Amino acid sequence: MEISFKGKRILVTGAGQGIGRGIAVELWRAGADVVALSKTRANLEALQSEYPSIDIVDVDIGNWEKTRQVVESLGHFDALVNNAAYASCEPFLECTTAEFDRHFNVNVKAVLNVSQIVARKMVENKTHGAIVNISSQASKAALKDHTIYSASKAALDAMTRAMALELGPHGIRVNAVNPTVIMTEMGKVGWSDPAKANEMLSKIPLRRFGEVKEVVDAVVFLLSERSSMINGVELPIDGGFLAT
Repeated sequence: MEISFKGKRILVTGAGQGIGRGIAVELWRAGADVVALSKTRANLEALQSEYPSIDIVDVDIGNWEKTRQVVESLGHFDALVNNAAYASCEPFLECTTAEFDRHFNVNVKAVLNVSQIVARKMVENKTHGAIVNISSQASKAALKDHTIYSASKAALDAMTRAMALELGPHGIRVNAVNPTVIMTEMGKVGWSDPAKANEMLSKIPLRRFGEVKEVVDAVVFLLSERSSMINGVELPIDGGFLAT
């Protein structure tokens, strides 16, 4: 199934590494004009050294006002992928207000911020666009030591549904994908310990963790016209974890 984004301009946050980088590259391969946003300049420069026509922008999306200024300056987009996220693990009884604020500031508040700017310009330009939020299976099932992270991703799912409801009449579709463990740098934070990893693997019917490409392919589909009637869904990419 060939998908083309020729003539489309797409913003991908958290695009310096991992899933976000994979999404940016695949969209570029499909002909999109990609703007890759990340807080780490070195990662963006490494991406651009391989794909010179990908535009790069560095900003910490945890900074509301600075992010607003930067994203406003980037102009109009046809699609958006909210991939940037923060994760740390701590037992419920040890959760702190600082970690709560950091998770929600990046995983929820920043998505609201960036999406408002991009969606408003889509509405102004009468663009029938698409937005995909990168959520997690942690929003759907309790995972040990993931209390705050899970709560932030559950909030993101709720925001996705609300966005789909309110932006749908403008022809803007909003969906989320909810991957299982993907062994990116962020994935290693929670799952590099073999004992913990094996326990999770035993609950996944396919008996393996996901690959970056498997998330990328789902995102590309949801951004494309191939999914023109799909709006407000949270798509598990979890090998059957949530089915058990």
